[in-house]
Amino acid sequence: MNLMSRPGGGWISDKFGRKPTLLILTAGLAVGYFLMGQVDSQWPIWLAVVAAMVCSFFVQAGEGAVFATVPLIKRRMTGQIAGMTGAYGNVGAVTYLTILSFVDYQTFFYVIAATAVLGFATLLFMEEPNGKIAEVNEDGSVTLIDVSN
Repeated sequence: MNLMSRPGGGWISDKFGRKPTLLILTAGLAVGYFLMGQVDSQWPIWLAVVAAMVCSFFVQAGEGAVFATVPLIKRRMTGQIAGMTGAYGNVGAVTYLTILSFVDYQTFFYVIAATAVLGFATLLFMEEPNGKIAEVNEDGSVTLIDVSN
């Protein structure tokens, strides 16, 4: 699923804009994790699997959309910034697994959903760059890069 969802999130972000894409995907993963918190032994297994797959799509597409913002930070450092973005994603995984060791599964999924709601609220304040950004090259020349969608 990751082979389609993550690049798909980046493509959607490129096509429709970084902020709207991140808002929609973050809202989707908040709903998905809330839904995962509702899963119990009364659910048919197929429905629990579908809920997990839908939630997973939003998470992985969101990762792709986040990576779409990386070149906007400083294009010459895209590799370093992308590496840090991936590394801090692993920090998040360890953080949530630590939380899971202290709470039950339902609470765990609700904590992730609440964090996604907080992320959604934060994204409302995100300002997308418009027009062009200037980048000074190593030889001293300046390149204008179009960052509009």
